[in-house]
Amino acid sequence: MELLAEELPKRNGGLHPGVLGILEEAHQRPELVQALLTGNIEKGARLKLERYGVNHFFAFGAFADDSAFRNDLGPHAKRRAKEHHGEEFPPERVFVIGDTPHDVACARAMGARAIAVATGSFTESQLKDCGADAVFTDLAHPKAFFDLLK
Repeated sequence: MELLAEELPKRNGGLHPGVLGILEEAHQRPELVQALLTGNIEKGARLKLERYGVNHFFAFGAFADDSAFRNDLGPHAKRRAKEHHGEEFPPERVFVIGDTPHDVACARAMGARAIAVATGSFTESQLKDCGADAVFTDLAHPKAFFDLLK
């Protein structure tokens, strides 16, 4: 983790268009709960999120510390959501947002809806073909994104 903490500031990374606005708006909506579900270990994920100023949006999540298999992370995230909010979140109220077919598969494994964003190495077509419920080029249009969550 020390090496990651040293190297992150040297990288030119950043947030994709619209991400910060969506995180901020979702944070203001009491009917929405944000969680992080990632194949990274928690300390590494938190370092990356902190580097880009968005760690505070994610009070809990599921990480590689919980399981080495991404498709096994859903139950951990749902359990923590219940611990934090005192209620069960049925699958139809859970959305997994990601940029790979693995993220779509993870959503399916937990019965959630999959929103794919073609900001990584997969095209919109590839993400549609793997079964995403919705695919965006990026998140620069928050209204369209939030309309899906209704």
